[in-house]
Amino acid sequence: MRVVIVVAVLCAAVACGEDLGPGDAQSSADEVSTREIGVLAPPEAADSAFTYDQEAAPAGAELQLEVLEGDGATTVRLSAELLQPDRGYAVHAHTDPCGRNGTDAGPHYQHEVDPAATPERPSVDPAYANPQNEIWLELTTDGQGNGLAETTVPFTFDDRVPASIVLHEQPTTATGHGRAGSAGARLACFTAPFR
Repeated sequence: MRVVIVVAVLCAAVACGEDLGPGDAQSSADEVSTREIGVLAPPEAADSAFTYDQEAAPAGAELQLEVLEGDGATTVRLSAELLQPDRGYAVHAHTDPCGRNGTDAGPHYQHEVDPAATPERPSVDPAYANPQNEIWLELTTDGQGNGLAETTVPFTFDDRVPASIVLHEQPTTATGHGRAGSAGARLACFTAPFR
């Protein structure tokens, strides 16, 4: 299993004394970036990347999570290699690390926590369970099982940060009252620091 963690504070080229080449982007001094790579393995052999359904999320598939915080917003990018070809996955950030069971990752991370939610009854209120208050990605794979999904949310993290991402069986996330945030069974989980 290969796990790589990179945490860096990005700064503007002038402040760092570096010249930007053509096409290079400038970043403000308050941006924080993280990147982690994990390879899915069955629960009994997994360290940080777990598969709970080896047909839909095969062992050996690689996930890479990148998170960029800055200017009051957070961009989350998930790339995948060797998942099940030609299918969609709804992906969410969750509050707890992955474990031997999909439920170990806890509920969805919410920037503003639904006061009516409990560990036994996660939030399904669209006022809280929505793609502006939670981190939702829709990952679609190509014929080789590779895909890329990205979202930007209008918040950054304080003392609470997500601990994992979960791939769900449905290709999209429900938004209706009483079902908001639902996306079916948990197929895979990746414990990945968001900061």
